[in-house]
Amino acid sequence: MTRVVRAAGGVVGRVGAGGDVEVVLVHRPRYDDWSLPKGKLDPGEHPLLGAVREVYEETAVRAAPRLRLPGTQYLTGDPDVEKSVDYWAMVCRHAEEFVPNDEVDDVRWVPVAQAIRLLTYAHDRGVLAAYPPLSRVDGLVVLLRHAYAGDRDTWDGDDDHRPLDGNGKATAEALAPLLAAYAPTRVVSARPDRCVQTVKPLAALTGLPVEVDDRFDECADAPTAAAVIRELAARDGVTVVCSQGGLIPGVVGMLLGRDPGSLSTPKGSAWVLGFAGTDFVGADRLDLQPPPM
Repeated sequence: MTRVVRAAGGVVGRVGAGGDVEVVLVHRPRYDDWSLPKGKLDPGEHPLLGAVREVYEETAVRAAPRLRLPGTQYLTGDPDVEKSVDYWAMVCRHAEEFVPNDEVDDVRWVPVAQAIRLLTYAHDRGVLAAYPPLSRVDGLVVLLRHAYAGDRDTWDGDDDHRPLDGNGKATAEALAPLLAAYAPTRVVSARPDRCVQTVKPLAALTGLPVEVDDRFDECADAPTAAAVIRELAARDGVTVVCSQGGLIPGVVGMLLGRDPGSLSTPKGSAWVLGFAGTDFVGADRLDLQPPPM
């Protein structure tokens, strides 16, 4: 039986001195190859957090993820072992001084066209070939559905005040570091308490206030909410918006040009929406528990 090793990494971009988009590559002396920064996941580690960690460990670059890139799966050379790698486009937030080591002895920032020629492996070149359109993303909105808050039918009070239950609180705490990896600049919530409570751990972790906006309530207008999301994205930051299951599919469906009924958004999951200005570039689903291989 083939064993699959899970790994994650990133294509980290920055604007070079000449105005071209550059990406960071690593040289591994063990294989004498040039590759994208990546590495094995720790037990139980979410691939997104593993990707950010591995990029830093291999390059000394603090990076924030944007949209997902195609993954790869290939034979490692060991008997019956395959490696499956998840990749994200990332932006460089800060580059620390790189210290050569036994695993990576050189790090190089290279324009995209040159990087494709420098990479040793075809599967890495395929990942990088999908990157240029995503490099346009300068604004991100993470549209999150609130965590579990019990059964509406068993709640006697005002439904806006129905709180997260124990499972929902645990989900909110687990979501906080995952959402913080995107380096959010704003946190916005619909009015219901369960929405505000879902992003409170993120607000505590980042030091950002929770801004309440009823345009993301379940009864709100999807075209209006989509327009607000475009406005938020055009400010060149990263906004986390917590909303409700009755609104999210309509908003995402408008952006993707798809039937809202085909867009599943379980509680505690999110859509990561990338924009260049107000132009929609693409979307990913973000789940607290990624699907198993």
